[in-house]
Amino acid sequence: MVDTIKESLICCALLKFWTALSQVWNDSRTGRAIHRFEAWCERGWHGSALVGFFTREGTLSASWAPSLSCRLLTWLINLPASALHWLYRKLQPYFDGSFFAALAFDMGESTAIAVSWLVALLLSIPYERWNNAYSLMGFFLCLLLLVAGGMRRRTFRLNAAAVGPYAVLLAASVCLAVVFSAYRGLSYRFFLFHLTCMILVIVTVSAVRHAGDLVRLAAGAGLGVFTSSAYGVVQRIQGVEVNASYVDLTLNKGMPGRVYSFFDNPNAFAEMLIFFLPLVLALVFCSKRWYSVLAALGVFCMGVGVVLMTYSRASWIGLAVSLLLFVFLWKPKLLPGLILLGIACIPLLPDTILNRVMTITNLKDTSTSSRFPLYEAALALIRQSPVTGAGLGTDAVKEYISVHNLYHARAPFVHSHNIYLQIWVEQGILGLLAFLGTMLWGYKSAAAAIKGKVSRQAKFITLAGASAIAGAMVCGMADYLWNYPRVMCMFWYLFAVTAAGIKVCKMEKDLI
Repeated sequence: MVDTIKESLICCALLKFWTALSQVWNDSRTGRAIHRFEAWCERGWHGSALVGFFTREGTLSASWAPSLSCRLLTWLINLPASALHWLYRKLQPYFDGSFFAALAFDMGESTAIAVSWLVALLLSIPYERWNNAYSLMGFFLCLLLLVAGGMRRRTFRLNAAAVGPYAVLLAASVCLAVVFSAYRGLSYRFFLFHLTCMILVIVTVSAVRHAGDLVRLAAGAGLGVFTSSAYGVVQRIQGVEVNASYVDLTLNKGMPGRVYSFFDNPNAFAEMLIFFLPLVLALVFCSKRWYSVLAALGVFCMGVGVVLMTYSRASWIGLAVSLLLFVFLWKPKLLPGLILLGIACIPLLPDTILNRVMTITNLKDTSTSSRFPLYEAALALIRQSPVTGAGLGTDAVKEYISVHNLYHARAPFVHSHNIYLQIWVEQGILGLLAFLGTMLWGYKSAAAAIKGKVSRQAKFITLAGASAIAGAMVCGMADYLWNYPRVMCMFWYLFAVTAAGIKVCKMEKDLI
């Protein structure tokens, strides 16, 4: 008891000393000069052309919703729901008196909940039991639910405006990549993967009606992060066999096997984590109950630890960029402290992780040097077919490169190990420009949407989505994020949550 009182007195004395010291600093000429310099830098930064470019809404984006193209597209994709709504009005007494019809309508109006649980399930299926048809069937059923909800409520419709113009252009580019594919038969299967993502995006964005739905979507991703990360921890405890094809054993002596959880590849697992860990961090800040905050914080910390266990260098950099941009969009003043904290934590990392970090720029590392023949082959393909590419899908690209003898290395060509090069060689220059526009639209629109009076849930989930997109784009410089269709779906789920957040922020501002 006496020791406790002494500690309390010491803490009070230190607090008073710190308060007095802070007051002296604030009143001093040096302190006032530094505060004025900080304010000047902040005004200059926020008023700069660079920040303005990344935070203001573009001309095409602003004119998309009221445009004739958007209205026509919206009308076309909502024809089934409009026809069913007409049928409902004609037979309203029969539908209103039916228990099953009322159940279907209520379920349809809760499509966001179904999507969140579906994502959590898709992230928890082991690779050996996985089938890409699960994603297509699951999101198609969610589409049917949404149409059922729109049968009774006319305002419940697919929202093409909220998806943005560049995503629509990218979807058109995917279709054209099949039409102009050099090996059309090889591209059809990959079109189904892209079609799944198209349905995912339009359904997820359209199903969200308020900030509560956003929280549910983020929670679904968080639940998937928890189950896959927990299994990753189990793998580390049990031990993972070292795979020589994943790491240069000469430069990474003593490194344990890389954790991959429910996924076939540790890079794929790490990419999924960097997509969703910022959303889990957003739940920490926007949860209203203390146990929800603790649960989200626990999942976030476990997820970060498991990302380190994957030994995926590109994902480490991508996650670091995501967290920096998260803080930048939230409270830029905390950014220097976060950077210093990160630097201070580097010596605390295990030796195997530090050694892995040091190999990032080491060209003797086979996992780094092996990428250059892939880049050369992709660039050679682009020089031969810059406008249309080889056709949709990695199979068409591999066939084109094999027929034209563009790849000259011992390891088989799988993909370009760079998302930008791979999209270009598959979809041509239109696909690359549409993809870049879609990602830039997501980040810029999110940065603009969170300004002003919006709910805490909408703000944090939207800025988390934008920061995760930026981190994924950095990671994509060293890997092809869509090599696994399941990871590709999760990438577009991240975009859909971000677009839905932008939509909710605008709705909340309109109500003020």
